[in-house]
Order: sequence, then C-alpha cells, then structure tokens
Amino acid sequence: MKRSRDKEATRAKLLDAARDTIRTKGYTATTVDDICAAAGVSKGSFFHHFDNKEHLGVEAARQFGAMAAGIFGSAPYRSLPDPRDRLLGYVDFRIAMLEAEIPQFTCLLGTMVQEVYTTHPEVRSACDEQMSEHVAELVADVEAARKLYAPAADWTAESVGYFIQTVLQGAFIFAKAKDDSRIARESLAHLRRYLELILDYPVPERKGAKK
Repeated sequence: MKRSRDKEATRAKLLDAARDTIRTKGYTATTVDDICAAAGVSKGSFFHHFDNKEHLGVEAARQFGAMAAGIFGSAPYRSLPDPRDRLLGYVDFRIAMLEAEIPQFTCLLGTMVQEVYTTHPEVRSACDEQMSEHVAELVADVEAARKLYAPAADWTAESVGYFIQTVLQGAFIFAKAKDDSRIARESLAHLRRYLELILDYPVPERKGAKK
C-alpha cells in the first residue's frame, strides 16, 4: 500500500513539475532532465511512469484540465443564480488571476498546442479536448443568458464560448510578449464590455447626463 502511494506521489510530482516548467520555458525547450530536476526524482522514475515526453505532455494536459475544472467549478461566481452574472463573474475572476506571475496565470494547454500542433498530434488532441471541455462549461451559461437576455440574437452560444477563450489565449500571448499583464488586463476588460453589450446588461447612468 505504501509503495503504491509513493508511486502516485512521484507521478504527481512529475506532472506538477511538467506543468510549471513548460509554462515557464515552453514544451520544446523543456527536457526530461528539467522535469526530473524540478520534481526531485530520478530519470528512471520518470520512465517508470511515462514512455516519453509526449506521453507526459498528454497526461499533463489532462491533469491541467482537471485542475482548471476544480478551480473554476468552485469559484465564487459559480454560485450566482443569474447566468449573465456568472459569465461576467468568470471574466472578473480571470482578471483577478492576472495578479500572479505570468507562468502561473497562463495556460499550459495553449502554450503546448502552439508549439506542437503539427509535430505531436496526441498532445494537440489532448489539449483540444481539455480546452473544448472548458469552453463547453461556458457555453452552457452563454446559452442560458442568451435565452433570458438576447432571445432574438443571431449568434450562437458556442461561438461566444470559443470567442471568450480566443480572447484569453491572445491575452496570454501578449502578456508573454510584453512581459507584463497590462495588455491582458485591458483585453479582458474589453471582453467584459462585449458580453455586457450582447447580453443587454444595464449601463449605469453617468452623473450629469441629460435625460
């Protein structure tokens, strides 16, 4: 029983190390030696759990997806009864996450798929699966909000769900390019305004505005 727990702990260390190291250095620049050093385990331990780096990449994508599902599933905005408020709360939650260091708030899935989409199809597929599952969670709220606030809209909930993630992934890229989260923060603020617009969110009356 103890040996089994030790094996599980070693595997978890390797996956955590892969997540953090790849988000910092990228998939291609990260070596098996880097991951083993970060995890504090031997190379033999690595190959006991994973066939190669690609196998690790697939499992790291799945672990990251599960981690994200837990974080967002238990976030305070999830308890809001109104789906429009949940969507705006999601964006606010994402903005708050930008207070962390860049490797901590950027997406492992987006980082890997940008590098390997033509060279490592299994990693690409795993990233697509996890990213699309996250989008599906958003789509459910978008559709519920559309029915309440924009029933005559000619857009689909799925297209808006993917648009939200497109803005996020682009924001992460510019945070890396600028080595600063300001552009990402401003982009997500624009995303929030867009959602307010298409979901008929009431705009506060400005002081001194003529009636």
